[in-house]
Amino acid sequence: MTQQTTPTREAWPRLLVADWADTRDTLHMWTQIVGKVRLAHAPLINHWWQVTLYVSPRGLTTSAIPYGSGAFDIEFDFIDHQLCIRSSEGAVRNVALAPKSVAQFHSETMRALDELGIQVPIQARPNEVEPAIPFAEDHHHSSYDAGAAHLFWRQLLQAQRVMGAFRSRFGGKVSPVHYFWGAMDLACTRFSGRSAPQHPGGAPNCGDWVMVEGYSRELSSCGFWPGGGEEGAFYAYAYPEPDGFADHPVTPADAFYSSENGQFLLPYEDVRSAGDPDEALLGFLQTTYEAAAERGRWDRAMLECDPDRWQDFQ
Repeated sequence: MTQQTTPTREAWPRLLVADWADTRDTLHMWTQIVGKVRLAHAPLINHWWQVTLYVSPRGLTTSAIPYGSGAFDIEFDFIDHQLCIRSSEGAVRNVALAPKSVAQFHSETMRALDELGIQVPIQARPNEVEPAIPFAEDHHHSSYDAGAAHLFWRQLLQAQRVMGAFRSRFGGKVSPVHYFWGAMDLACTRFSGRSAPQHPGGAPNCGDWVMVEGYSRELSSCGFWPGGGEEGAFYAYAYPEPDGFADHPVTPADAFYSSENGQFLLPYEDVRSAGDPDEALLGFLQTTYEAAAERGRWDRAMLECDPDRWQDFQ
């Protein structure tokens, strides 16, 4: 069977943030609802890794969520535009992804879970946003452009693929490439192995203890979110930020340190339009990590690895 591939540059879609801002904000609330369902049933794992969603071949998924002696999962399908809820008992429920309010989506999703016999006691208001309108009362966010949602998923698909390759170069503690619904970003985080100063918190409508847990270890984090550029942006930061971090040379030339955001930024459109988008993004991820590791004096020899090392045993 011949493997079908898409030329690298053609795989990176163009999606102006201004063209889908209303859909983005509605989808943000919808993913918070689904993420909170996972949060309600999954035990705490390092720095809230148990609450995230993951890029799938069709959209965003919770992966398997434990429930009693079984499991269920929830997937945003951005090809058929359905929220698919599947139980290990064999039952399935779908909620249409279409123009509708957050209140309606919340009601339909909770009803679908109830029909599957799944009880979900979630905190029914969003985090990390202002204002935090309770889901059942949010009739303001009600847009859904199916084409834009599909393109956003394709952006995530490319970001996840390259970030996954970058992740494979690290043998120390490293997070999955996962989607945090609080800030609507795809992220991957490496850790030095050392403790970090207590984080001061301060995220809107989010307990400071959430950030204290999230940033309890020294880290270098990178990711993508639909903001920070005309078509979104890639970012990279360190916590705590070591001296000289912001001045460390990084690539490609379009990348820059934002004092306002306290992180390096690389507009998505500059990656998409590069001669080799994969190499442009890998260069950004590697050099911003080196800014944290070199300036922070990480034990790089112990933490890094060659993802092709298995070939030595052939």
